Amino acid sequence: MQEINNEVHKAYEIIKEGGIILYPTDTVWGIGCDATNPEAVAKIFKLKQRAETQSMIVLMNGEKMMYNVFKEIPEVAWQILDLSENPTTLVLDQPRNVASNLIAADNTLAMRLVKEPFCYKLLERMKKPLVSTSANISGQATPKSFKEISPEIIKGVDYVVNLHHDKIAGKPSTIIKLTNDSQVKIIRK
Repeated sequence: MQEINNEVHKAYEIIKEGGIILYPTDTVWGIGCDATNPEAVAKIFKLKQRAETQSMIVLMNGEKMMYNVFKEIPEVAWQILDLSENPTTLVLDQPRNVASNLIAADNTLAMRLVKEPFCYKLLERMKKPLVSTSANISGQATPKSFKEISPEIIKGVDYVVNLHHDKIAGKPSTIIKLTNDSQVKIIRK
């Protein structure tokens, strides 16, 4: 537990200064930053060589953080989150209190609640959502383990979290889009 706490402290210090980190999530290795900092978000788009029109996911650690970002959360969202056995990302309408360059053209934002101890504790410390995008150059395969992450990505971040370097990643999360008018669309299984 002390090892996780040490890494949370180091990662938090980088993030609060506008830096970007490479870290293990509940699914795959991710690149992240403070989701309320547009300059840090722009650094991730640049590192991934990704168009700013392609949206990224934000991680959250509970209901309070969700309601800070989404004024309205459809009832079905809670049912999906309660019933999901695997990590599930929800795309919800009308986000607020996040960097504008994270919000998709259709005024939505993808979010996932995390249970993974490092991410959960970092979010607790930040008290803000954390950007999470796969640790690869846009268009390349998502790395299945730390050793598959390209040197370009590793050199491009401000801090690499020193946990789970030997762990093989799970599959990316399921993505479900929910609109405030109760439409449901599965984007990725």
